[in-house]
Amino acid sequence: MNDDVRNIALGVIAAGVSAALGWLARTYLWKRKLRRKQAFFGLPDNSESLLVVNREAGGAELSVMRHDVFALLELAALIKDCNAHAQVVGHDTARQGFGERTEFCVGGPSSNRRMLAHLSSLLPGVRVNIGTEPGPDRGAFQIGDERYRMEPGGTEYVLLARLTMGQRRDERPVFLFCGQSAITNQAATRYLARNHERLARKHGNGSFALLLKVVNSQAYGPDVVELVADVTRAAQAPLPEPSPAPRTSHRAS
Repeated sequence: MNDDVRNIALGVIAAGVSAALGWLARTYLWKRKLRRKQAFFGLPDNSESLLVVNREAGGAELSVMRHDVFALLELAALIKDCNAHAQVVGHDTARQGFGERTEFCVGGPSSNRRMLAHLSSLLPGVRVNIGTEPGPDRGAFQIGDERYRMEPGGTEYVLLARLTMGQRRDERPVFLFCGQSAITNQAATRYLARNHERLARKHGNGSFALLLKVVNSQAYGPDVVELVADVTRAAQAPLPEPSPAPRTSHRAS
């Protein structure tokens, strides 16, 4: 009887130790995953971040389009997962430098002055046609020698970038979601939410700029997204003087 009790007790103890070790291992792995996520987004516990919102093109100040609201919700969920906080500011009131707080800047330069400033200073190799005249080049991206034209509802492009100046170890990144339409901004935030672990493995906590293509958004919304190219080098290199005919023009096939 004593041997049976001893065996039962040893079994209970062994099960308890195994459960405790399993819980500790899962907790360690969860915390390591969280720390990596926080490092990639520059969002340690209880840190502050900025959500810079644009306005609807041609609309009133801070008249944010529906898909841009959805993009902000995607980002808010990421920030909350990192145990951080977000402050929403208008594109024309975010008068400060970068590097102190992580910034998520949403919207093309035609509706977001902050985006226009970031492109000029951080990605001089990118030009966006913000003219209002109708034509095939309206809203087109030029990155280096390549031009990317949009076909509304069919093929649309968005630039997703993580940028730092690299001057301080504790510098916070700036994330840009610069799309040819509001739905492409949402597509880029969703792409980041789904692929941030892979992006962190590939790029570490450094700068990158990716060109994404949103396919048939009128049927599939922001869900069908293809990676066109890593355009970091071309986007960071200053463009030459504008020429009437870039080497390559991309349109929907």
